[in-house]
Amino acid sequence: MDNTDHTTPLRAVALVCTLTPSPEPSSSQLLAEQTMAALADHGVTGKVIRIADHDVKPGVKVDMGEGDAWPEIRDTIMGCDILIVSTPIWLGHPSSVAQRVLERLNAELGESDDEGRLLTYGKAAAVCVVGNEDGAHHVSAELFQGLNDVGFSLAPNAVTYWVGEAMQGTDYQDLDKTPEKTGATTKTLAANTAHLARRLKTAPYPPSA
Repeated sequence: MDNTDHTTPLRAVALVCTLTPSPEPSSSQLLAEQTMAALADHGVTGKVIRIADHDVKPGVKVDMGEGDAWPEIRDTIMGCDILIVSTPIWLGHPSSVAQRVLERLNAELGESDDEGRLLTYGKAAAVCVVGNEDGAHHVSAELFQGLNDVGFSLAPNAVTYWVGEAMQGTDYQDLDKTPEKTGATTKTLAANTAHLARRLKTAPYPPSA
C-alpha cells in the first residue's frame, strides 16, 4: 500500500556546487537532477541552480552589495520547503563553492520570525555527493553539520552519493547507467525528505526562547 502523502504541495531547490560553469557537463548536476526527479514522485516541484553560473560574492551577509547574485538565490531558497546541496569531493572535502554556500547561509543566524525561530526552521535539507575517491561520508558530515547549524532539518538517510575507485578517472556522468545502490539511495532520500518537509509544514517547531 502506498501511504505517501501527496496532498501538501512542496517546493525544492537544488544548489549544484560544481566548480565548472555551464554548459560543461557535471556529475554533481546529474545527481541533483536525479534527486529532483525522485522528489517529483512525492509531489515535489522545483528547480536546479548551478552556483558557478552566478556571481555569488564571498561573505556572511544576506546581501554583499552590488552584483551579488546570492539575494535572488536566497529568495528561491526561502520560497522552498526543501534545499538540496550537491557537491563534488575535492581533496577529501566539499567543493569551495559548497563552502561558500554554507558561508552565505550563515547569515540566516541573524534572521528570525515573530516568534524567534530561524526562517530556515521549517525547511528540510539533503545532500548529494560525487567523487572519484572515498570520502562521501566525511563530505556529507561536513554539510550536514553546517546545514543543521543554520536551521535546516535532516531526515534519516538524507544523502545520496557515488564514489569511484581510487586513482582512476571515471566520473558519475560517464557511467552507462545509474548504479542500483545509488538509485535506491536517491529514492530513499526523496521519500524521507519529502515526508519530513510535509511534517514541518503542518507542525512547526515551537517558538524560540
